[in-house]
Formats: sequence, structure tokens, C-alpha cells
Amino acid sequence: MKQDKLYIVMPAYNEEANIEEVVRMWYPVVKETGGESRLVILNDGSRDRTGEILKELRAQYPRLVAITKKNEGHGPTVLGGYRYAIHCGADYVFQTDSDGQTLPEEFRQFWNRRNECGLLIGSRVKREDGLSRIFVTRVLRLVILLRFGVWVEDANTPFRLMNAFQLKKVLKKIPENYDLPNVLMSVIYKKHGLGITFIPITFRPRQGGVNSINLRRIFRIGRKALADFGVLRRRI
Repeated sequence: MKQDKLYIVMPAYNEEANIEEVVRMWYPVVKETGGESRLVILNDGSRDRTGEILKELRAQYPRLVAITKKNEGHGPTVLGGYRYAIHCGADYVFQTDSDGQTLPEEFRQFWNRRNECGLLIGSRVKREDGLSRIFVTRVLRLVILLRFGVWVEDANTPFRLMNAFQLKKVLKKIPENYDLPNVLMSVIYKKHGLGITFIPITFRPRQGGVNSINLRRIFRIGRKALADFGVLRRRI
């Protein structure tokens, strides 16, 4: 019987403080999943030792795929990871970040429910990443309701499992190199009744290093998103 092929997609930018531990934490998931499952880390033009560390780790972790690319930002890097996974024949694609905020032991409940995909999203009910980030999530929830007419519990969580066949179709509606693909994806699944389920997860503080996206940049992205959403509403 053919085993489902899982591709875990992680963007990484200047994560030398976290990347080795994150690989160590998440690698058992692809190993236990078996078959041709892979852990794919996309080094988004890091200026620290992230790329060097990943090269060293590949000898120890044969299911690790390390891709170094020019710096484009989190959104375009995630999109590139999704397309790569689909191109490689993944059955399911899971996305999380490389900063150590999510827990691999909480993935099992998602994998056990993979036949419900659609889209399974981790709802960050227990958050330790600061009040400002919680505020941004709540504002985003309201903006999505006003712009798209749908209520999305936690639209931008970096903990999501997707059926690759369906994901391939959804990606056609998302602009190339879009900054907030996970947000728009959540809206598409919700708006078109494609099967979206929220499962509570833990969300820890960043485990090391410095977040490359500060509040000023978040609000700049947010202003642009407001304008984009008006156009994208007609597209999706």
C-alpha cells in the first residue's frame, strides 16, 4: 500500500541560532511518516551562517532538503516551497516556520486527520509571542471580515497541513510572489467551502535570534494588504 508523501516546508532567514535545533525537532516527523517524505528548508538569502549549517546537517539527515535562494521575503519563499513540494509529487504539504515557536509533537493530531483536508490550521489559543502580535492577528481577522465577508479564526498561522492536489488549484488564485499567501489561502478555503478546520496549538516565543519582521514592517505590509484585498476580492 502506497504511503502518503509528506513535505514539510520551512522558510528560514538568518536563523543560525535556531536552525540546527529546529531540524533536530522536526526531522523525526518526516522519518516516522516514512516513504518519500521530506523536510524542505528554504534559506531565503540569509546573511548569517544559516546556509552553512544546513549544508553540514544534510550529511546527518538524508531526508533534509536545503534550498538556498535570493532574499524575497517570507511570503514568496513559502509560495516557492509549496510549488516545489507539489512539483516533487507530495501528497500533503505542511508549513511551519524555523524559529522554534511551534511544537512537532502537536503535528500528529493533524496527520491523523489528514483525510479531512482541505486545510487544517493550528489555532494559536495559547500564545506566548507578545500582546502586539496578538493585536495584529485580531485586527487582521476584522479586516478579512470587512473585505471578504468571512470569519477566519487565525488566518496567518505558520502551522498548516494541506492536501497537495487541492493546494495546486488554490495557488492559481494567489498572485506570484504575494507577501501574505497564507492569509489569502485561508480566505479562499473559507470563502469557497473547500474544507478548513482549526485545531488548537501552542505557540511559543521565538527560541533564539531576532525576528526579521518588526512591528513597523508589519504595519507597512498591513497598509499594502488593505489595498491589495480590494483587488483580490474580485479575483478570488
